[in-house]
Amino acid sequence: MRTIRYVFLVIIAVALVTVALANRQMVTLRLAPQEIADLFGIEGGVALPLFVVMFGSIAIGLMVGFVWEWLREHRYRSEGARARRDARRMEREVSRLDGAGQGGDDVLALLGNDGRGR
Repeated sequence: MRTIRYVFLVIIAVALVTVALANRQMVTLRLAPQEIADLFGIEGGVALPLFVVMFGSIAIGLMVGFVWEWLREHRYRSEGARARRDARRMEREVSRLDGAGQGGDDVLALLGNDGRGR
């Protein structure tokens, strides 16, 4: 399985390097269209290779997706935490009740410790 993972990663790396080499031309990244930038007096832009813009967009999209999913699953995480708290509370209650009934039941004492009479 490890070999398949490494082969898959090598294939992805080769594909990414190929895309990067094919898209080396410089592009200008601007905050707003030129007309709006002139209207509000926003100056400049950043000149970057196209593959940096593409890979950056993919990375930002993945991060937004991860955060969105984390926020969406908040309900399930809180329900799980509540269930764990309830389970711990019930375990403490059971151990408390077991400890309280140690010397009490005469019928079980006659039958033996395991309740089967052996």
